[in-house]
Amino acid sequence: MQLKFTKMHGCGNDYIFFDCFGQVVDNPSELSVKLSDRRYGVGGDGIILICPSTVADAKMRMFNLDGSEGKMCGNGIRCVGKYLYDNKIVTKSDFTVETLSGIKQINVLDNNGTAEFLTVNMGIPELVAEKIPVNLNCNRIVNYEVVFGNKNYKITCVSMGNPHCVVFCDDVDIINLEEIGPIFENNELFPEKINTEFVEIINENTIKMRVWERGSGETLACGTGACASVVAAVLNGFCLKGHDINVELSGGKLIVNYSDDAVYMTGPAEKVFEGIIEI
Repeated sequence: MQLKFTKMHGCGNDYIFFDCFGQVVDNPSELSVKLSDRRYGVGGDGIILICPSTVADAKMRMFNLDGSEGKMCGNGIRCVGKYLYDNKIVTKSDFTVETLSGIKQINVLDNNGTAEFLTVNMGIPELVAEKIPVNLNCNRIVNYEVVFGNKNYKITCVSMGNPHCVVFCDDVDIINLEEIGPIFENNELFPEKINTEFVEIINENTIKMRVWERGSGETLACGTGACASVVAAVLNGFCLKGHDINVELSGGKLIVNYSDDAVYMTGPAEKVFEGIIEI
């Protein structure tokens, strides 16, 4: 069986996209493990299926490096938006995409007929511990002190469709994510595992972030993680609500605005190449 795919990335967070409007992808979990390998496969942080939807203009399904299915992917959904717009599957600049975390509204900034930057309404952040979920007997987890690996951390937890734990630090570049990331990801506090962001405050309008994603490890960028980090920065008094916050990632920059009605994420999406694989 031959399958057509498109390699795309948002701020270096790269995925292998399959257009399922005209082809069927069986066993995407196993396919993600096989194709995401950067030596023996196409290479990526996972695969994303772009499918028809009965409730939105399209549907997105996202699978991590380990084959697990994710509920939401911020950089991935911008790439889905670009694919839909550039290939004229949608012919409007405002449209919707169905995800496991709900229907998301996308707005396209057009540049000569192609989508260059996209803004996604990421919805209202979930701050209630049991709904994130986090196994702590409290309502909100803001600047909450825990001990992981014999070291004290102050954590703020947010769900943006998937769970995030944000830790503020003085210098994100010296953090040993390969060591610390799995300690957070697999801690018993997080029944569905956790995405962990280590965040450095540059000023009230700019933060710097590195991320350890559950099921994928360290990635160059994480859209939902950038949103969660801005929400956490506002909750901790580092940034102002309703303002555009620049989020500096290892692979690029996103702009996030946490307002009273939703979290809005704006950033680029780029096509790398197209190809055909044989299964």
